[in-house]
Amino acid sequence: MPRARILVVDDEEGVRASVAGILRDEGYQVDTAESGERCLEMVGKSDYQAIFLDVWMPGRDGLEILTEVAVRPAAPAVVMISGHGTIETAVRAAKMGAFDFIEKPLSLEKVTLTLRNALRQRRLEEKNRLLKEELSQDESLVGDSQPIRKLREEIALAAPTNGRVLILGENGTGKELVARMIHSMSLRKEEPFVEVNCAAIPEELIESELFGHVRGAFTGAVENKRGKFDLADGGTLLLDEIGDMSLRTQAKVLRVLQEQTFEPVGGSLSRQVDVRVIAATNKDLAQAISRGEFREDLYFRLNVIPLKVPPLRERREDIPALAKYFLQRFASEYGRRRELSSEAREALMQYDWPGNVRELRNTLERMVIMTGGNVIRPEDLPVAVRGPNLHERSSWDGFDHAGSLKEARDVFEREFILRKLKEAGGNVAKAADLLQIERSHLYRKLKAYGIK
Repeated sequence: MPRARILVVDDEEGVRASVAGILRDEGYQVDTAESGERCLEMVGKSDYQAIFLDVWMPGRDGLEILTEVAVRPAAPAVVMISGHGTIETAVRAAKMGAFDFIEKPLSLEKVTLTLRNALRQRRLEEKNRLLKEELSQDESLVGDSQPIRKLREEIALAAPTNGRVLILGENGTGKELVARMIHSMSLRKEEPFVEVNCAAIPEELIESELFGHVRGAFTGAVENKRGKFDLADGGTLLLDEIGDMSLRTQAKVLRVLQEQTFEPVGGSLSRQVDVRVIAATNKDLAQAISRGEFREDLYFRLNVIPLKVPPLRERREDIPALAKYFLQRFASEYGRRRELSSEAREALMQYDWPGNVRELRNTLERMVIMTGGNVIRPEDLPVAVRGPNLHERSSWDGFDHAGSLKEARDVFEREFILRKLKEAGGNVAKAADLLQIERSHLYRKLKAYGIK
C-alpha cells in the first residue's frame, strides 16, 4: 500500500524541519513549503492526502490558503497550526473546512495522532463520495415489477423526512441499497452516510465501534477513537443486521435514540449528535421479542417507517432486466461481450434464488469470467441454477439466437462436439476419433467454442 503524502507549510524553517522529520520517521512521504503561495503551487502539481498549514505567514495567510485548498476535488485533510491560536481562530478554521487545529510547540504524539485521525476521516469521506457516485449509476432497484414499483414509491415518501426506517428482507435482497437510496434522496444527502454491520463486529468491540472510546479505556485503546454515531453526525447511520445486536448494546442504542447523546467507552463527557438512524435485518424481530432476544421498546423506536424488500422469487419478471444490467456491467469491467441465450434466460427465471439479487449478481459475474463464448447457454450455468436434469441441448432444437447461417452452423458444430465429448466420457483423444479429426484440430475447436 503506498505511503500517504503529506505537505508541511510554515514560514519557520525549524518548524518545517521538525514536523517533516517526525512524519518521515513514521513512514510518511513529506514535502515542505515556506509560504502559502508555494503551497498552492505544490498542491496543483501533486496529490497530497494531508497538509499541516501554519495560520500566520507573510503574504497570504493560512486561512486564506485553506479556502482555496478546501474546495479542490478530493481535497486533502488540512490541519491548521499556530503559535498564537485562539478559540475564535480555531472555530473559524473548522467552519472553513479544516480537520483540526493544534498549537505550537508541536509534540510528537499530538502531530502523529492528529494526522492518523485526519487520514482516517479523509478515507471515510472518499469512500462515501465514491459510493454516492456508484449509487448514481448503480442498479438503483432495477426492475418494473409491482413490488419494486411499490418500494420505490415508499422510498420517495420516506426519504425527505427524518423518520427512522426499519428495512426488512432476506439476505441479498438489497437492503443496503435501499438505505443508500433513502439517504441520497434525503435532506441529509450532502452529509455522511455511515454503515455498521452489527453481526460482523465482536460483542466486546461493538460499543467502541458505535460510540468510540477514549485512550486507555481498555487494553489496546492506545488513542482516542470516534464512533459511528459521531462520524454520522448530521447524516445517516445504517445499523445493518440489527437483529444480531446484544441486549446490552440495544439498551445503549435506545438511549441514543431517545436523547441523541452518548458517552464514548471510558469517557465521562456526553456528546450530542444529530443522526438519522436506518436499521436493517433479515430476522423476524417480533419473534425475537417473544424469545427475549430483542427489546420491544427499541423495536418501536426503530419501526417508524417499515419497508419490506421483496425476495427475487417474488419478482421473477425483473430477472431479465437485472441479468442484462449485470452482464453489461461486468462485460464492460472485464472487456468481454456476453449475452444470454433464451434458454439460459428461462433457466434464470425458473430458479428460486435463495441468495436473491446478490446470488444472481455473483452468478453472472462468474459467467462473464468463465464462459468462453459470447453466448451464455444453460450448460454454462451452475447445476443448482439450470437443474441436474437439464441436457446440454441449449440450441440443438432451435437456433433462436443465431442471426446468420454461419452462426447457426457454429451452434450446430459446438453442440455436435459436446455430444461426442459426452460419448467419449470427456476424453479428448476418443472424441477426436469419433469426430474423425486430428486431436490438435479438436483442441482448437474446443478453445474457439469455449468448451472446457
